[in-house]
Amino acid sequence: MVAVFNKELLSWYLITLKIKETLQLAVPSSPSSSMLSTEFQEQQKLQQEPSESLHITINEDGEKFQEWATSPESEWMISTKEKLEQACQDDEASSWDKLSIYQIPHYLRDSSSDDKAYVPQIVSLGPYHHGKRRLRQMERHKWRSLNHVLKRTNHDIRLYLDSMNEIKERAISCYEGTISLNSNEFVEMLVLDGCFVLELFRGATEGFAPLGYSRNDPVFAMRGLMHSIQRDMIMLENQLPLFVLDHLLGIQLGNPDLKGLVADLALRFFDPLMPTDEPLTMKNRNKVESSEKNKTTTTTTTCDPLSEEDGLHCLDVAFKLDETLV
Repeated sequence: MVAVFNKELLSWYLITLKIKETLQLAVPSSPSSSMLSTEFQEQQKLQQEPSESLHITINEDGEKFQEWATSPESEWMISTKEKLEQACQDDEASSWDKLSIYQIPHYLRDSSSDDKAYVPQIVSLGPYHHGKRRLRQMERHKWRSLNHVLKRTNHDIRLYLDSMNEIKERAISCYEGTISLNSNEFVEMLVLDGCFVLELFRGATEGFAPLGYSRNDPVFAMRGLMHSIQRDMIMLENQLPLFVLDHLLGIQLGNPDLKGLVADLALRFFDPLMPTDEPLTMKNRNKVESSEKNKTTTTTTTCDPLSEEDGLHCLDVAFKLDETLV
């Protein structure tokens, strides 16, 4: 047993010597040569980059294999930096500063059993509720309003479609989330919904009869569905950008650069006393009448609630009106 033990010990000793000899052959004999060796440069790189480690493997034939391995801490740091870089790119590429028409948060939808507080019941305006089954009945009245506009102005529909096509990207950037309409559908929606809103605004100020509507019209009259339509028009998800309405009204009046008049018309339409025959406050009535008289010659008309900044949409105008009258 002693002889066997000594034989095994001798074998391990010889293996150890062989490994030691192999390692000595792999190390340069002089400092000058080591400065030029690739291994020394790799060791320097290892010292400069502590986040990485050099793994050296020697097989039975004495061949050496090298492999750089990244430590877990380095992977975490790289991942963190990548996330920060992505956040920076998202900020630069985003158009959040242009958003003005938002969707109701999901937690409000889920917590409410009654969607009448934020879902239109009569008419859809904009892309969020466009095409919903229960709102389709009002679509034929929208087409009637567009037909009235074209007949009254003697314009071709292409004039309005082409005009909206030029500003569609700006309009799309106002809406939060994904829009299900394609480009042509979106442009048509802007023209149809926009002209419908303008007919209501102008009818509330000028009267619907001068615009060509019957006194007993189910929609374009100061009775009937007007209260319900007005309520739908101040819902957050049921808005059109104000610049779209300005553009459409400018085309109708022969002044494409017209700005501010739609806000004045909205003030009349969203007056708390509308649609009764009670008058506006004298201050706002004078502003609306002045705007109407000068609508074909003035390029910019503003009212007090919008004197500091442009209105975003009709709901924004209604809020500003409320703040002014309080």
